[in-house]
Amino acid sequence: MNYHTPASFADASRIAAEATGTTRFLAGGTDVLVQLRADIVTPDDLIDIKHIPGVKAITRNADGSWTLGVAVAGAEMTEHAELMADWPGIVEGMDLIGSTQVQGRATLVGNLCNGSPAADSVPGMIAAGATVTVTGPDGSREVAVEDVPAGPGRTTLARGEVVSAVNIPARGENGGDAYLRFIPRTEMDIAVVGCAVNLTRDGDTITDARVSLGAVAPTVLLVKEAAKALIGTTLDDAALEALAEAASAACNPIDDKRGTIEFRTHVAGVLAKRAAGIAYARAGGEK
Repeated sequence: MNYHTPASFADASRIAAEATGTTRFLAGGTDVLVQLRADIVTPDDLIDIKHIPGVKAITRNADGSWTLGVAVAGAEMTEHAELMADWPGIVEGMDLIGSTQVQGRATLVGNLCNGSPAADSVPGMIAAGATVTVTGPDGSREVAVEDVPAGPGRTTLARGEVVSAVNIPARGENGGDAYLRFIPRTEMDIAVVGCAVNLTRDGDTITDARVSLGAVAPTVLLVKEAAKALIGTTLDDAALEALAEAASAACNPIDDKRGTIEFRTHVAGVLAKRAAGIAYARAGGEK
């Protein structure tokens, strides 16, 4: 195995593009190193991007948006008061991944690029309208988070491409988000269903919304019909029921030992209502 420590994302991209065997990028390593030790995958080229300048930075930009380095750990996000105040749903989703020890290493980008439909941090990013900067042999491009996963363990990134930053929009006024999941145990488990809701209010009326579901399809979903059920309402009972119906209708889950198709479909609607309630309260100023 060849171990590389590029000094820039352009170098990392070049190494990956020129590699002829199995390639993996190393940021936090909570997926890659576990897979390596379990003999699930043995990379011919392991490209460690932790040494690239800026990968551990959390930056609030002049317009109120956020740029997160690809090696920012979950623990660093939860300790960042401003980020937590702006986007609690994103931070809460990341905070649910693994143990305290794992939190010291796990990253948003690693969770995204692992390609799991049950990834806890991905619904919150999608609901927020986050994008990632992707650097490749032909330069850099910006990609919506929902367009990155292609299926379990797969992404849409081309050969030689690497995610080089996470971009989160400005929170804006009167907005709130939330992420909830269902797991069989009390902690350190994989989501059977996950749901994130992000919305904006004008007074009591919802003027904009995005809803995302995890673990109910081959990829994490952006559910536009669920968002439509919220916009223009005051989150009354009728809106909540319409939201739940839209969320359940979007599901295409599997049967396994952790949950049946019927159970996952029902829980998606339940979580959507609960997450919307939390996001609505936060948009109204509640903590």
